[in-house]
Amino acid sequence: MKTLISLLAVCSLLIPGAAMAIEEPKFEVIERHEDYEIRRYAPYIVAEVTVDGPMKDAGNRAFRILADYIFGSNTDSTKMKMTAPVESRPAESGTRMKMTAPVISEQTEKGGDKYRYAFVIESKYDLDSVPKPLDEQIALRRVEERVVAALRFSGSWRESNFEEHSEKLLAALERDGVEPAAEVYYARYNAPFVPTFFRRNEVIVEVVVQE
Repeated sequence: MKTLISLLAVCSLLIPGAAMAIEEPKFEVIERHEDYEIRRYAPYIVAEVTVDGPMKDAGNRAFRILADYIFGSNTDSTKMKMTAPVESRPAESGTRMKMTAPVISEQTEKGGDKYRYAFVIESKYDLDSVPKPLDEQIALRRVEERVVAALRFSGSWRESNFEEHSEKLLAALERDGVEPAAEVYYARYNAPFVPTFFRRNEVIVEVVVQE
């Protein structure tokens, strides 16, 4: 019951037009192109968990674990505010992941069904002040400042939809002479029951900054 309440609370915050504004990681737009925009993100903190796949099942389990932490399963019994997006990105294995997300999810083993998901933490916290999770599966991590290219689109969370827009973003970057510095990751900004045509999705990749 506690988990169900947490999940309902998260979903209510991610509905378009919800009364409470949802915090997103802070960024500035450096350039706007026809296909994408270049952003500079400020550092932020994430809570992340690694779970076994397959991808859809792993995502559902990771979401429940992280939702419990956000809504009070921590050392201070603090109910934190949900942010957006949930992100999903390939891990350092070098394997591109075909995925969903506002949580960060990374494929942690090349060719394996193991993924890492993370919620972005409210900006008022740093690693010293953020409540510590009671679940030892959850790790807290600081994401450093970075410059990225981001392409926004709507539609379903099918792997094929994210892959299609990932390829579109990478092709646009190659056309413009912009060099990716990491793997593409995916961002979801809405609850699962939001109609697909209302959803805000993004594919994002860190890029090399030209001096």
